[in-house]
Amino acid sequence: MSQTLSHFNQSKLLEMDSRKRANFINSLTGFKSIGLIGTKNKDGIENLAIFNSFVHIGANPALLGFVSRPDPHLRHTVVNIVETLHYTVNHITEDIYQQAHQTSARYAADVSEFDACGLNPEFKDNFYAPFVKESKIQIALELKEIIDIKTNNTRLVIGEIIGIYFPEANLDEDGYLDLEKSGSIAGSGLDGYHKTNQLGRLSYAKPNPFT
Repeated sequence: MSQTLSHFNQSKLLEMDSRKRANFINSLTGFKSIGLIGTKNKDGIENLAIFNSFVHIGANPALLGFVSRPDPHLRHTVVNIVETLHYTVNHITEDIYQQAHQTSARYAADVSEFDACGLNPEFKDNFYAPFVKESKIQIALELKEIIDIKTNNTRLVIGEIIGIYFPEANLDEDGYLDLEKSGSIAGSGLDGYHKTNQLGRLSYAKPNPFT
């Protein structure tokens, strides 16, 4: 039995309630990387915020980007990054996804989301920004560039990876880091969280594999 298809054009999208539209559009891109960004301002107040807009920029140098929305409560993260140049990205596991989601609440700048949401900061190798102790994969980054996206007043924040902590047993000989073994979960929309089930790994693609 065929399913009835819906069609939303631009007019239909504009007619939607703004929050409903945000949920819908955020769901369209499919499952996404999610992580907790840890920062600390110059007064020593730690900040933690969940993001679902991470993008691989390059491997040499190792660059990771994320998009910051113009919402004031999310700007605490970017302000801290600009002031100190350092921040962390921490993978989210099934054990902490509810606490991670809670970091999206609109806490004041002088409130640490670590304390408010029941997560623990961890400092390593004299790195200024806090890692999430409960995270199995932790990444230390140094700010390299911020690109203003004028179309919707967002910003692409690009950092260079200067340190990575992960379970040694989960790194394959070919450099593949097994995220399932590490317990990393994925996100969808603004509030969906998913465990993963790998279908398989394929060899490097070359033309005409079936001839």
